[in-house]
Amino acid sequence: MKAQVSKILAVTMAVAGLGAMGAAHARDQVRVVGSSTVFPYSQAVAESFASKSGGASPVVESTGTGGGMKIFCQGIGEGHPDVTGASRAMKKSEYDVCVTNGVTDITEALIGYDGLTIAISRKSPADWDLNEEQIFRALAAEVPAKKSDGTIVWAANPNKKWSDIDSSLPDTAILAYGPPPTSGTRDAFVELAMHDGCKAIVGDAGYDKDKCSRMRQDGPFVEAGENDNLIVQRLEADPNAMGIFGYSFLYENEDKLKAVAVDGVTPDADTIASFEYGIARPIYVYFKNAHRGVIPGLNEFIEEYISEDSLAQGGYNNERGLTPLPTDRLKQVQADVKAGKKFAAQ
Repeated sequence: MKAQVSKILAVTMAVAGLGAMGAAHARDQVRVVGSSTVFPYSQAVAESFASKSGGASPVVESTGTGGGMKIFCQGIGEGHPDVTGASRAMKKSEYDVCVTNGVTDITEALIGYDGLTIAISRKSPADWDLNEEQIFRALAAEVPAKKSDGTIVWAANPNKKWSDIDSSLPDTAILAYGPPPTSGTRDAFVELAMHDGCKAIVGDAGYDKDKCSRMRQDGPFVEAGENDNLIVQRLEADPNAMGIFGYSFLYENEDKLKAVAVDGVTPDADTIASFEYGIARPIYVYFKNAHRGVIPGLNEFIEEYISEDSLAQGGYNNERGLTPLPTDRLKQVQADVKAGKKFAAQ
């Protein structure tokens, strides 16, 4: 009971402190955390906002989707960020933490679509085209096999080279740099690529979510942190290594990198928007409504984020690789954000 009272008191004090901030001006910069995939788009908005307003440039940090949700949901007040980017929707468990900490008024904005990209150096002599089963067999910690009686046996992944999976694939070592578990890109890659690849082997009846989700830890898959630019550098240094990240990083480095086709389809604006590219996904930002009108510049930053200049076809974020929403969908998102539509995770 005492612990509960203490938490309620802490939240109440945070609200009171938030109300006093306008006079104190303890923080005069908008603070944004979250997904490394959304990071370049938030950064572009911050640059445009600062250029147009002449105000302090927002602080944008790449913390990963999961890391951003954790920081965003810690509370309200000047010590907590105003915005978080996410390469997947907020989970119910994350929303519950927000509510527990007094972050009860949030607006979700679907800002566009992204293609999870598997890329390799242009120095690679091979024209890569993988299906999801091959991706799973390359990167899963365990792979299944069906016995003659139909039962499924799981064993540690024995595949060291791509040619071990399929003789038509290059005879080179499997090496893929990818995101850590805190990343929404990792969550989406597991759900969209690994699970489908696993089901291609065992079918729906033999599907084991835990085993189908576990990535290798024996060398061929390397967790490369939340800085996707470091992955780009590693691919430049090793023409046989692959990298997994959001489409914008391929888009911005097409002179150095090329996409690995998935089931015969490469990511571009059209295949991502149509979801013909099988590992495309929606991406989001979340705004803390209790900070609107209190953190200097936040309202104007939000307006810039959802503006036509930012999110529409031909906008500066489209030029950075964001696949825009259809016009009618974008207008609805803009209306919902302007109205501060309250979000509640299902």
